[in-house]
Amino acid sequence: MSKKLYVGNLPYSVTQEKLKELFSAYGALDEVMVIVFKDTGRSKGFGFVTVQDDAQADKAVQEMNGKEIEGRQLKVNEAQPLDSNKPRPPRRR
Repeated sequence: MSKKLYVGNLPYSVTQEKLKELFSAYGALDEVMVIVFKDTGRSKGFGFVTVQDDAQADKAVQEMNGKEIEGRQLKVNEAQPLDSNKPRPPRRR
């Protein structure tokens, strides 16, 4: 089984390759994705990493959550599926 992790508060300079490098110590990765703005290609400051082994994914959450990267503390937790029946919280502007 694999787990998809949310990685937030990423420095805008972090690329998919850098994110993969940060999490590759926790085992084989199925997918690594930094979310970017369509029009500019600039990072939105968060991404997702899918770790193949559940135990390694849990270890990644424990060790990477709060870790400082380029002056920013990462927020790492298990990604939650978007429930289409549940209203989304209002967006901050």
